[in-house]
Amino acid sequence: MNTLAGKILFITGASRGIGLAIALRAARDGANIAIAAKSAVPNPKLPGTIHSAAAAVEAAGGRALALKCDIREEAEVEAAVAATVERFGGLDILVNNASAIWLKGTLDTPMKRFDLMQQVNSRGSFLCAQKALPYLLKAPNPHILTLAPPPTLDPKWWGPHTGYTLAKMGMSFVTLGLAAEFGPRGVAVNALWPKTVIATDALNMIPGVDVARCRRPEVVADAAHAVLCREARGASGQFLIDEDVLREAGVTDFTPYAVDPAQPLLPDLFL
Repeated sequence: MNTLAGKILFITGASRGIGLAIALRAARDGANIAIAAKSAVPNPKLPGTIHSAAAAVEAAGGRALALKCDIREEAEVEAAVAATVERFGGLDILVNNASAIWLKGTLDTPMKRFDLMQQVNSRGSFLCAQKALPYLLKAPNPHILTLAPPPTLDPKWWGPHTGYTLAKMGMSFVTLGLAAEFGPRGVAVNALWPKTVIATDALNMIPGVDVARCRRPEVVADAAHAVLCREARGASGQFLIDEDVLREAGVTDFTPYAVDPAQPLLPDLFL
């Protein structure tokens, strides 16, 4: 199977960036996509809302449902998943893309920011999975794909920004646990992480990053598409890297993904 035609996807944080790119790639196949994000009205600092994303999905050939949803709120997630099932008739795929980032040391991390990262990243991924799984377990080829890195205990990733690393590794460990619990029941639970830094609006949170040395979100979207088209049974608990997935799928030329092919690429965090 190399298409997501007719599949029903619930994507968190899909109003922009990697989440939107994954939605648009699925939309080109004719998928049904729930855009679950907080951005319902335009923000001068961050372009894109659930409504602009939904319009883009429809324009690309998919069916869209715009859902204002704060994944920190259990009732909102439950309602959003229920609305998706009601609208499209089920649920095949959950993409845990929503994430909060703050790359500062301990003394420069307000607890409000620390709490936000833990609530959105690890807790949010767990909560969305918990609400989606009753429906995923009934789907013919169910997938949970989380944008999280391979787990690491290397102090070089913990020292500079313990709060963020804890939150991101939380997503990785949630993936590990869900895969062990639901992989045997036929749900593919995997993580995907970019090999290079991706040019998204979240980059504004990282001072000094040269966008010219990044890849575009489409590289992650194409890799996610390849993963989500796989047979779910027996394909759980993997920590995948976008470039490796695409090479396995036969891609040899990665220059179209580069913002500036003449520049050396920046490796992403945790790799």
